[in-house]
Amino acid sequence: MRLFKKRRDIQGFITDLHDKKQKIGFVPTMGALHAGHISLVQAARQQSDFTVCSIFVNPTQFNDPKDLEKYPRTIEKDLKLLEQQGCDAVFYPGVEEVYPSGTSSPPHYDLGRLEYILEGKYRPGHFQGVADVVSRLFYTIDPDHVFFGQKDLQQCKVIERLIAMNPDFSRIRMHTVPTLREPDGLAMSSRNTRLSPEALKKAPAIYQTLNYLKQQLAPGDLTTLLETARQRLITGSFRPDYISIAHTHTLEECTYWDGHTPVTGLIAAFLGPVRLIDNMELV
Repeated sequence: MRLFKKRRDIQGFITDLHDKKQKIGFVPTMGALHAGHISLVQAARQQSDFTVCSIFVNPTQFNDPKDLEKYPRTIEKDLKLLEQQGCDAVFYPGVEEVYPSGTSSPPHYDLGRLEYILEGKYRPGHFQGVADVVSRLFYTIDPDHVFFGQKDLQQCKVIERLIAMNPDFSRIRMHTVPTLREPDGLAMSSRNTRLSPEALKKAPAIYQTLNYLKQQLAPGDLTTLLETARQRLITGSFRPDYISIAHTHTLEECTYWDGHTPVTGLIAAFLGPVRLIDNMELV
């Protein structure tokens, strides 16, 4: 496995691979890797000739400086895990490599309504930071295939829009890989490492609440169902930001369901100081 810290070095290496008609699969991460990330690497290896993983904790997508400070960093463990899984190369840049002109005057990306609903509403500026760093990484890695996890569904929609609106990314094929879960249903996440043993026992309630939405969903007004789900989480020591049933393709929230439109349940809630998110297709 090759390790690159400089853009110019990995760009030269990737250019040689493209000259040899090699297809590049790319998995962007912020490290603190778990089995969910590894499923992305495995998918990349199946779809590509050469697999690249990046590890970069992007400061511009954190609207809370304390969250950035507390984000887990386990680089030695991450590199060992990636090597064991057959990853071909890792890009591990410093902030100055990704943002050579600094982060004070970022470009603006037209993300439409995705920027202001659900995660966008509660984390202002988050998706601008995501779009900017992913765009920079795409220009550096020049991938043919990219792989993101469905747990961050709204992020996946943002990346799809980013690819669609930039002609330079027209050949990139986006792959959304299903969420991996613990045996109790908890969605795998780097943030889970910050949960106390007691909180880890409570955390699967998010998955259970999504299942409740799926089981109880019926045509008509959804207000009572959503409020009941909210109270279930509050009783379980959560502080919900949102519990939503949204159109699967647009993520626009539904208050009334016609019985036919594909919808997805989405939840973001704090358990103690840790904010967890999850989603599930309901129909």
